[in-house]
Amino acid sequence: MEFRRINGLPPYVFGIIDSLKIEARRAGDDVIDLGFGNPDLPSPDIAVDKLVEAVRNPRNHRYSQSKGIPKLRAAICHLYHRKFGVELDPETEACTSIGAKEGFSHLMWVLLGPGDAALVPSPSYPIHIWGPILAGAEVRHVRLGPEQDFFENLVEGWEDSWPRPKVIVVSFPHNPTTACVDLDFMQRLVDFAREHEVLIVHDFAYADLGFDGYQPPSILQVPGAKDVAVELYTLTKSFSMAGWRVGFLLGNAEVVGALAKIKSYLDYGTFQPIQIAATVVMNELPDYPEEANAIYLGRRDALVDGLARVGWEIEKPRGTMFVWAPIPEPYKEMGSLEFAKMLVKEAKVAVSPGMGFGPGGEGYVRFALVENEQRIGQAVRGIRRALDKLD
Repeated sequence: MEFRRINGLPPYVFGIIDSLKIEARRAGDDVIDLGFGNPDLPSPDIAVDKLVEAVRNPRNHRYSQSKGIPKLRAAICHLYHRKFGVELDPETEACTSIGAKEGFSHLMWVLLGPGDAALVPSPSYPIHIWGPILAGAEVRHVRLGPEQDFFENLVEGWEDSWPRPKVIVVSFPHNPTTACVDLDFMQRLVDFAREHEVLIVHDFAYADLGFDGYQPPSILQVPGAKDVAVELYTLTKSFSMAGWRVGFLLGNAEVVGALAKIKSYLDYGTFQPIQIAATVVMNELPDYPEEANAIYLGRRDALVDGLARVGWEIEKPRGTMFVWAPIPEPYKEMGSLEFAKMLVKEAKVAVSPGMGFGPGGEGYVRFALVENEQRIGQAVRGIRRALDKLD
């Protein structure tokens, strides 16, 4: 049987590493999984308690609103005003999504179709590349990472593209490269979008994970950004609520309204008790993201400082819950997939091969900071044993 969209997807290289991890664990090995970026921090007690309370009310067992209940949309708008100084209308400029990944995917359906094109950073989180493709559009890859001038590459990509791209996808702090930008960069991006009549879609998944004094900016902080931009925010990392699937699309009212319309045909929204719990946690626990940030900072330092002692020097990221690590020179010729496979077998540590993130990802592996500092220390010791070519 022919599956038109599925058959176009490449082999999922992360699955190869996952299979090796499972096989090793079945054989009795203690493999530390730093590959899958699945946050391990427990969700706040206040969210869990409110969820239990709301579940017991049968009125919450019915269909909800696909665009989100009014109090939830008001809560995210209040958060943006409090944290970024951004004014949003909860009725027209905010729509909930079943996590940012669902929101982004359905947004691409709204914005793009056959014959259209999108500019997308590369390497990138896979759905940023495949979301436009699954909508029938073409992707123009824009190189991002160390020693790259992303904005210059973006301009060049625009000038070299025909048809002209309708959408520019960005995400800062960036997964997997951990690249960070300032508000001046966002201003340049908004100015470019206004001049060229293109829409910016900013996935702000790591809005609250900035280190060493760095505060990730929202693109909506730029005056007039709502004319040309929308932003995706999620509770996954900021409030340690990954499995709850609570995300938001914010910004340009026309685009937000279009997503709300298509979602009204596709779903009935997140289970209402989850929406109620999410509302409470944003309103009553505004400082929680700072607690999560401190934990990820400690893990970042434990990993990067530990690997430096092994002889694997990596620049400390200023944001995200990841470390984007160039493969050490003595092992570079292996390529990222074989190197990652070797780490599972020899170091008992799983990482994500860079090639899985698209063009520009080869030569790197990504560590996810999803284990505590003690386990990260154990991972470093395993890597020390495995990488015997390092000084």
